[in-house]
Amino acid sequence: MNIQTLRLEKGWSQEHLAEVAGLSTRTIQRIESGRKAGLESLKCLAAVFEIDVSHLMQEHAMTKKIPSEESVMTNAELQAHEYAQNMKAFHMNWVTFLVIMPGLYLLNMYLAPQFMWVWIVAACWVGATILHALTIFGLFGLFTPSWKQEQVNWFQSRN
Repeated sequence: MNIQTLRLEKGWSQEHLAEVAGLSTRTIQRIESGRKAGLESLKCLAAVFEIDVSHLMQEHAMTKKIPSEESVMTNAELQAHEYAQNMKAFHMNWVTFLVIMPGLYLLNMYLAPQFMWVWIVAACWVGATILHALTIFGLFGLFTPSWKQEQVNWFQSRN
């Protein structure tokens, strides 16, 4: 029997179970939602329900959360999420450039105005941002989902 069933058979609330077991209410909620419980928590619960801890350990090991239909994404949705993450990273890249470079310019002018090292940093950063844009917008044709699938297929064929 699972912990929630045992608790409900006794007519206890989660708060009451937590109090008599010496655990937090949040711990009871986590355990009842299917998350892994520590051995000490299971021992406390077994003592409260007057059962052997091995019963709770077996029950807890067999309980697996089954993902709901809403949490299962299609391949197209996964690719869309990956694309959105890549776009976010790209935009963070150029925004960070716009924020950091004026500070670096001022630092360069303050520390060593005779050598403008800030232009080297700017050139490298702009180059990296351009490569990032080319990759995201598919102008390279490299690192696309089809390329990734080819790599997975190649790896699987070798093993």
